[in-house]
Amino acid sequence: MTLTSLHCPAIRHPTSAIIEVPMKHVYKFRLPLFIFLAFFATLPTLRAQNQVMGELQFEGLTKVEKTSGVWVDGQYVGYLKELKGNKKVLLLPGDHTISVRQNGYQDFNKTVLVKPGEKQSIVVAMIKAPTGLMPATWAILKIAVNPNRAAVFLDGRFVGHVSEFEGIGRSLQVVPGAHAVKIALPGYKTFETSVNPSANQKIEIRTNLLKSSVPVTDPSLGSDSPERPTAPPPPPEPQR
Repeated sequence: MTLTSLHCPAIRHPTSAIIEVPMKHVYKFRLPLFIFLAFFATLPTLRAQNQVMGELQFEGLTKVEKTSGVWVDGQYVGYLKELKGNKKVLLLPGDHTISVRQNGYQDFNKTVLVKPGEKQSIVVAMIKAPTGLMPATWAILKIAVNPNRAAVFLDGRFVGHVSEFEGIGRSLQVVPGAHAVKIALPGYKTFETSVNPSANQKIEIRTNLLKSSVPVTDPSLGSDSPERPTAPPPPPEPQR
C-alpha cells in the first residue's frame, strides 16, 4: 500500500482508487482497484446466503433458561441468552435437533424444521430433574476463566458457563471429594483439571483459554453418549 501526503501531488493510476480520510493530518491512500471490485462482487453472495439460511431465536422466561447451554445438531453453540447479534444461530434449511441443558434440570430437546430466510422462535422451559439424597456438606469452586462465556463441565456433565461462577457471591457448589473439571469453548483449546476439596473448602480455578484454529473434537461439546452421567444433585436453595 502506497501512502502519499496531501501536500504532495497524487499520482493516479488507472488500476488504483484513492480514499480520502478526514483526520488532523489528511492523507491519501492508494489501494488497488481490484480490492474494491472483489468486495462489491461478494455482496450478492452474502445476500444470497442470508436468503438461504434460516435463523433460530431462543427465548427463556427465567434465569434458569437464559443461562442454559444450547447444542444444535450435537454441537455446543453457547448459552441461551447470548445467542443473538453476531452470535445468532443461522442454519441451512432442513431438520435440526436442539438440546438445551442445565444443571439439576431435564434436558430440553426439540427437532425443528428450518426454512430459507425465515426466523423461528423457540421458547425453552426447563423442568427440574429428580435427584437423590442431598449431601450434608458442600465444597465451593470459584472459576475465573477468560473468555467467561466458556462452558463448564463437572464430571462430564454441563453445569453452566464461567460467568455464573466468578465474582462476588457466585460459585459452584460441589459434593466434597474428587471431581474432574473441564472448561471448553469452540475456537479454543479445552482446559482440564482435577480437584479434591474437603467439606466446606473453597477452591479457585483461574486461567485463560488459548485460541486454536484446530477444529474442536472435545466430546463434551458434541452430542450425547450412552455413558453421559445422570444429573447431580443441585446446590441447596438459598436460606430466606
